[in-house]
Amino acid sequence: MSELTRIPAPAGVAPAAQYSHVVLGRGRLVALSGQVALDEDGKLVGEGDAAAQARQVFENLRRCLTAAGATFDDVVKLTYFVTDMAHMPTLRAARAEHIPDDRLPAASAVQVAALVRPEFLLEVEAFAVLDE
Repeated sequence: MSELTRIPAPAGVAPAAQYSHVVLGRGRLVALSGQVALDEDGKLVGEGDAAAQARQVFENLRRCLTAAGATFDDVVKLTYFVTDMAHMPTLRAARAEHIPDDRLPAASAVQVAALVRPEFLLEVEAFAVLDE
């Protein structure tokens, strides 16, 4: 794990409520592709259910991080893609199961017209930093 510094409110910038404005560290960058709600067999989890999809997405992120030798403690940036901003509280709840409030990464949220398949309600990509 890289030593990360989180800056939730840089001078002159309004404090962040659900993310850190800046996260920095030294080491190797780990980029995770956007994860959707597919299980290990490629089957959709939670058709029409944003909470079930969010839990699966974060489980997939956890598995990808593990494959890279990382954990959620190493995550410096999350990007949320949602088909409806109403899914954000659900995503935050799933995130809270893996990342405590005192270790929040930088984050962006984007509402999109559609994802790669119409049954996907959300997608999350991540960047992490590991020791060199």
